[in-house]
Amino acid sequence: MENRVEQLRKERMLNQEDFAKAIRVSRQTVSSIENGKYNPSLELAFMISEFFGKPIEAIFIYERSKKNEKT
Repeated sequence: MENRVEQLRKERMLNQEDFAKAIRVSRQTVSSIENGKYNPSLELAFMISEFFGKPIEAIFIYERSKKNEKT
């Protein structure tokens, strides 16, 4: 799943550490989310959404893979 977390964080001129503190996670978690190595829980996705004042689908981009589509 792709996301716009890094872009939105940088627009707010926040470093990973300050953003992590604001959403109560580790800096490593923020880094992993930004690099696409970790998909946040639904609760964390809502926290990020609320922080940026944007709907979840404007931050996290889900593209269904062909193998998951029903024929």
